[in-house]
Order: sequence, then C-alpha cells, then structure tokens
Amino acid sequence: MTDTTTAQAAPKRSLTKTLELDTRLLGMIGAFAAVCIVFNLMTGGQFLTPRNIFNLTIQTVSVAIMATGMVFVIVTRHIDLSVGSVLATCSAIMAMTQTVVLPEGLGLGLGHPLTPWLTIIVGVIAGAVIGGFHGWLVGYMGIPAFIVTLGGLLVWRNIAWYITNGQTIGPLDPTFQNFGGIGGTLGSTGSWIVAALATAAAVAALFSARRNKVAHGQTPKPLWAELTMSGIIAAAIFGFVGILNAYQVPERVLERDFAARGETMPDGFTAAYGLPISVLLLAAIAIAMTVIAKRTRLGRYIFATGGNPDAAALSGIDTRFLTVKVFAIMGVLCALSAVVASARLSFHSNDIGTLDELRVIAAAVIGGTALAGGIGTIHGAILGALIMQSLQSGMAMVGVDAPFQNIVVGAVLVLAVLIDIIYRKRTGG
Repeated sequence: MTDTTTAQAAPKRSLTKTLELDTRLLGMIGAFAAVCIVFNLMTGGQFLTPRNIFNLTIQTVSVAIMATGMVFVIVTRHIDLSVGSVLATCSAIMAMTQTVVLPEGLGLGLGHPLTPWLTIIVGVIAGAVIGGFHGWLVGYMGIPAFIVTLGGLLVWRNIAWYITNGQTIGPLDPTFQNFGGIGGTLGSTGSWIVAALATAAAVAALFSARRNKVAHGQTPKPLWAELTMSGIIAAAIFGFVGILNAYQVPERVLERDFAARGETMPDGFTAAYGLPISVLLLAAIAIAMTVIAKRTRLGRYIFATGGNPDAAALSGIDTRFLTVKVFAIMGVLCALSAVVASARLSFHSNDIGTLDELRVIAAAVIGGTALAGGIGTIHGAILGALIMQSLQSGMAMVGVDAPFQNIVVGAVLVLAVLIDIIYRKRTGG
C-alpha cells in the first residue's frame, strides 16, 4: 500500500524537465526562429535561402568568438568596452606582419607556407599582452574595468591607425584569407564527414555523462530521453550542414577555377561551398571555452568569483591574478576574431571592428549572461550573437537605414536585460 501511494503521489515531470532542456535556451531559440520567419516573410522568402544563411553564418563568427570571452568577463562582474579596438590593433599588427615585417625581415612573402601561421601567432601574442595589461590595471591597480576599457577603446583604435599610417593594408596572404569564410570552405564531402564526426562525438559525450551519473549514484535520464536528445542533436547538425551544402558555387567561379588549372569544366559539373573554416574555428573555440567553464579549476574559480568575490578571496582564490587571466583570454579571442574579420574582407581597414563592443556585450547579455555576475553560458552567447546578426542582416535586406538598425540593436540590448531581470526574479535565480 505504501509503495502504491508513493508512486501515485510522485509528481509528473514535463517533457522539458525529463529531457533536461534549458527553458531559457528554448526561449532564445524560439525568438531566433521568430526573427527568421518574420524577415523571411518581409523579404519574399529570401532571408532563409541557403545563400543568405551561409552569409549570415560567416558574418556572425567574429562577434560570436569575442562573445564567448565576454561571458567570462561579465561573469566576474567586469565589462570590456575595448574589444572592437583591440580587434583593430591586432588586425593592423597582423596585416603589417605579413605584408611588411616578414617579407623584409625574413624574406617570407605572401603565399609562403609559414606566413599565415607566424602572422596569427604574432596577433594572438599581441592580443594576450593587451588583454593581460587591461587585467593588471583592473586587478592589481584597482582601476574599474569600465574606465580601463573605455580608455582602451580610444587608445587601441588610434594605435591601429598609427601602425598602418591610416592606410588600408592588403591583399592579405591567400591561406590567411581562408579563415574568412567564402574563400575557405570544406566542400560538400568534407562537410558531411565533419557532420558525422561531430554527431558521433556529441552522442558519445551524452552517454559518457550518463555513465558518470550512474557511477556516482545519480539517477540518469530515461534511455528514451537520451535517444531523443541524440536524435535532436543529429538532426540539428546534419540539417545545418545540409543547408550550407545546398549553396552552390556559381558556374562562372567554377569555370574560372578550372581555367586557372588549365582544365575544361565537365558539362553539368556542380560543387557546393559547404562548411566554412571560420565556423569550424568558432566551434573549436566554443568547445574549448565550455570545457574551461565546466571542467577546469579556472572555470570554477571564474564562476565562484563572479558569484561572491569576497567569499572567493577568503577561500584562497587569487582574484587579482584571475582578473588578469580573464582579460588575457579576452585579448586572445579578440585576436582570433581579427583573423576572421580581416580574412573575410581580404584586407585590413581602419574601421574594422567599429561598434563590435556593443554587439559583443549585447550577444552575451541576450545569451543569458547576468550583468550582476556569476551566471553565463558559452552556447547562449553564440546564439545571442546569431540573433543580433540576424536582426541586422534582416533589417539591411528590407532597406532599414543603418542609424535605425543601431537604434533597434540598442533597444534589444535594454529589453534583453529587462527580460533577464524579470526571469531571474520569477525563478529565484
């Protein structure tokens, strides 16, 4: 009788709770879907074409990379207003490295196998030094991050100008340009292979987590729930790759490529762009940042410090050095974003990264990072960046003026913070 009564009294769990889905994440996905549907209707079906989705994807990468780092900055109760300017400085340094320094200093011209990699290393080191310097001023000198990075916004933007004497630097190394998007893709076959490997890795991670729960005496999700989540993940990955593979390389481009090799293009020959290398870079960074956040001591320290800085300091965490690390990571990600942004343009320009600080902060906040600190997710920031870029691209397609686009972006940022405050009050978060 007791067992029957207990079973009858057990509360029924909703489908989202059984699958352990984040309701906030589902809300963001719903908002993204709504934005896409509205703009698709307003553009006569042009917004959700494979071509536009491909372009939307490569346009999102640069901001999304920096947004993953902004999560750590905001989680530790700081802010970084200088990311767009640091990006510009790293871009200027890398442009001058591959067009002037390496050719004149080491005799390594554009097209040399070492040129792109040495360039990226120099840029990443520069970003880490700039970010670490910001962190030192904040953590050890006690200057508020708002002031340090506001000053950095002005300083680094103009240092970038002086590095290049205000000139546009290009063209950049051909291999370097492959990180920009349309010039560097995997093609149809390579993209399907990556999709299969990514799906296998994701499903393996799900069942590995399930085994860990069982090993630690925790109750795992029902097997059907694990299989359902595996199916959802597989459908999302293969669906995304399928859409990108549907974007065909124009015939004139194929003919030019065949002619450059001294060949004649076969009749009826077609090829797809497939998965951009820049998206693979974003995926690798997202995985690395997620692992740092959830599986390392550094990640635990970051979230503990954001949740309660005083308690973290009393427990033995060196919060000052932690601040240096967080801003150094942000600097490295700015440099990697500079690689993607300048490669997509195929040159360095003085206005590169302008207003990116607004977009990056907005992406992190829309993605659920609490300005009060202690809460934030990497995947949420990336989705926030995608929502922001979708808004801007959609407004551009329907003919909205640039000033009004920025008005909408600013309004969405304020609305996102308001929704976050209301959500946390209702959920007790």
